[in-house]
Amino acid sequence: MFIDGANLYAAARGLGFDIDYKRLLEVFAGRGRLIRAFYYTALIENEEYSPIRPLVDWLDYNGYTMVTKPTKEFTDAFGRRKIKGNMDIELAIDVMEMSEHVEHIIIFSGDGDFRRLVEAVQRKGVRVSVVSTMRSSPPMVADELRRQADNFIELQDLMAHISRARTEGQQGAAAAQMKDVAENLENTQEEIAEVA
Repeated sequence: MFIDGANLYAAARGLGFDIDYKRLLEVFAGRGRLIRAFYYTALIENEEYSPIRPLVDWLDYNGYTMVTKPTKEFTDAFGRRKIKGNMDIELAIDVMEMSEHVEHIIIFSGDGDFRRLVEAVQRKGVRVSVVSTMRSSPPMVADELRRQADNFIELQDLMAHISRARTEGQQGAAAAQMKDVAENLENTQEEIAEVA
């Protein structure tokens, strides 16, 4: 398994759920002989606290092989501060190296830049599955990557098996938020009725 962390996070967010990485590992380990589960992410090194650091540490201790690098900061042509942390090369190199030792590779990314990587690995006789989503708006998977893969797995179809369960507090907060939305909608409808 090769997980483009930023891409998978964006895809899951686009579908409205959080991934339980323990369950994710269990689901795919239960479907065959899992050799490695690589997780790729860039880290902001110079900040005192990085919100992704606890996840990275947890994954590192719980069965994932972490591949990280520091982000690069630059200023664009308009003078805006930008942060870059692309992990495509690291993922591609690891896929090519591991392709000598496996029969099936699963890439968690919808990035069309991986199409040529998938094609190269397939020429070595390795099957490639891509996990991403077409059901977000906009779709997170590039059409050319989906077409090249031997198998496309829709992330939303995995949601019941890999999503993180909401705590009672989160469910209560969501219910309170929905109640507020319903009340606001009712008030708006009353105001429209008074004007009409």
